[in-house]
Amino acid sequence: MNATLILPVLKQDQIWKDQTKFEDIFDVDHFIDYLKDDVRIVRDIPGWFTDKSELFTSIRRTVKNIPKYAPAQFYIDNVLPRVKEKKIMALKPFVDRLGYDNVPPEINRLRCRVNYHALKFLPEIEQMANLLVSRMRNRTGSPNPYMALHLRFEKGMVGLSFCDFVGTREEKAKMAEYRQKEWPRRYKNGSHLWQLALQKRKEGRCPLEPGEVAVILRAMGYPKETQIYVASGQVYGGQNRMAPLRNMFPNLVTKEELASKEELAGFRKHVTSLAALDFLVCLKSDVFVMTHGGNFAKLIIGARRYMGHRQKSIKPDKGLMSKSFGDPYMGWATFVEDVVVTHQTRTGLPEETFPNYDLWENPLTPCMCKA
Repeated sequence: MNATLILPVLKQDQIWKDQTKFEDIFDVDHFIDYLKDDVRIVRDIPGWFTDKSELFTSIRRTVKNIPKYAPAQFYIDNVLPRVKEKKIMALKPFVDRLGYDNVPPEINRLRCRVNYHALKFLPEIEQMANLLVSRMRNRTGSPNPYMALHLRFEKGMVGLSFCDFVGTREEKAKMAEYRQKEWPRRYKNGSHLWQLALQKRKEGRCPLEPGEVAVILRAMGYPKETQIYVASGQVYGGQNRMAPLRNMFPNLVTKEELASKEELAGFRKHVTSLAALDFLVCLKSDVFVMTHGGNFAKLIIGARRYMGHRQKSIKPDKGLMSKSFGDPYMGWATFVEDVVVTHQTRTGLPEETFPNYDLWENPLTPCMCKA
């Protein structure tokens, strides 16, 4: 479109309700300078524009209803005329609103330059993350590898999943109330949710519980001594829910245990800053394990592939694991064999692309140069 980009406004997350600005976590000078030959970027809305309050709120100033995975031509035909008419327009929402396999190759290469080179966290975030990585590697007094576990089992994630989990009647009743309050349209009267929960678990669309993660890791052959960094918010169910994982893998730590309150104080202003620390420690781990979908895990797996896929990234097959966990007659040896065989090809190696594939999780084909 040959348009100028104003620094993006980050969407406020429904669960975290964090109001981080782009410049609170990213190095803006580097972002603008690195992309100066690709896109003109300005820090703020120009002074001559007097209707700032209308952006993102007024239908006259917002381009909505952009279809998912829209081709490049859609923007030329439908968005560009409105930008020319109004001079400044907001695109909302923008997640997955541009296709991957129906745009010019240079656009996908630009995406990768943005994601893996132009977007850098602020120096203080990078420095703190490097300190956490160093402490993880030297916890035993000598250099050692470590695993990073992205544990998606916060209350918000459990609620949003609409899956059923082990718990007391009181816990289940409170979760039902929480879901009804936060997602009333999906909850309706609650009568359909049990069947929905069973179907989602069968299809592998439920977050893994900490105890399930522990059993899978042990079946993969990871010993009790494994050093594990846990990237997570407050786990639903607290220490009781974490107990099976911690009992099987006692060398389990979070950033709060690796750093002092004073060291982390400056990052607590924004939940996203704390997530950025987790992101970098996970990115630099020897083994990364995701337990549920989401952009955080996809971006880490994609970045590790882009950097040469030298580090293992494990993406558990939750559908198969659900069948195995639900089989009362399966012995440990059979379970171990199933886990090992199933995950031989789920370790972050390059994958073939397919229509509407996720470029962020599998960037290799579009981003690599060809002779």
